[in-house]
Amino acid sequence: MLVIASVFVSTLLIILGLRAEVRFRYMLVFTSLACLAVTLVLAHGMTSPLREMTAAAQAMARGDYSRRVRATSRDEVGRLAGAFNHMAADLEAVDRHRRELVANVSHELRTPISALHAVLENLVDGVQKPDPDTLGLALTQTARLGRLVSQLLDLSRLDSGAVPLQAREFAVRPFLVALTQETGALGGDVRFEVDVQPAELTARADPERLHQVVTNLVANACRHSPFGGTVSLHARRDDGIGSLRLEVLDEGPGIPSAERGRVFERFTRGGGSSSTDGGTGLGLAIARWAVDLHGGDISVAESSHGCRIRVLLPGDPT
Repeated sequence: MLVIASVFVSTLLIILGLRAEVRFRYMLVFTSLACLAVTLVLAHGMTSPLREMTAAAQAMARGDYSRRVRATSRDEVGRLAGAFNHMAADLEAVDRHRRELVANVSHELRTPISALHAVLENLVDGVQKPDPDTLGLALTQTARLGRLVSQLLDLSRLDSGAVPLQAREFAVRPFLVALTQETGALGGDVRFEVDVQPAELTARADPERLHQVVTNLVANACRHSPFGGTVSLHARRDDGIGSLRLEVLDEGPGIPSAERGRVFERFTRGGGSSSTDGGTGLGLAIARWAVDLHGGDISVAESSHGCRIRVLLPGDPT
């Protein structure tokens, strides 16, 4: 564009100079100065986005990701400005997510640490005796801290994407029965009901990752079920060999329809949950991640009472 503009201006000035019978040396000087002026003006306009990008990059280096560059043309510089703005928006979203993650993790850690600190301080001061109830409360808060740390480690694996699947065929009923026995302590007086049809049903998946899914779903169901309630696990064959349709049903308050799309996000709790119910807001996010690794689907299904979480696995994870 600069070359075209310079040639056009030079040609125009030469024609005008010839018609006005201006001496050649004067015409050459005026033509050169005019071309130089046109080039400077056009170059200043074309490099303006580059200067803005430099200033925006320096601002981002200081932690300000709100700066954007005006794309005033559709040429290479304009496309570069558009790509820069897209990159800046992505960095701003990542930085916002990082800040939210730090704030949420700090909040989740503070609650059990404060409770544990209070128990230990009372024991040291002699306000409370080290009886089974007091030690049990300390153990509960320690277990909550352990679950949060484990889930944060799972979350780091999620973000890195470095978790390969080790899929194999396994019997579903023994898998679910063993899992409910392992997690039974989390449910207190909650009863478990395992329904697998047919009884010899097998599925093809990664047992370790599926263990994460069901453990988080069962723990979540236990926390929200009433005293003496029942947590039910139903397993059936879905479409395809080795596929699995698994449902975990509790007798709690359920999840409002407006919140069902958000409960699988990090640090999001369902309707009746609070920061004191023992949950971290990470379990369902980790469950969705593990299901996604299998190429499956997890969702909140309709239920006449309680909450029903449905997991569909295709049987041939890739």
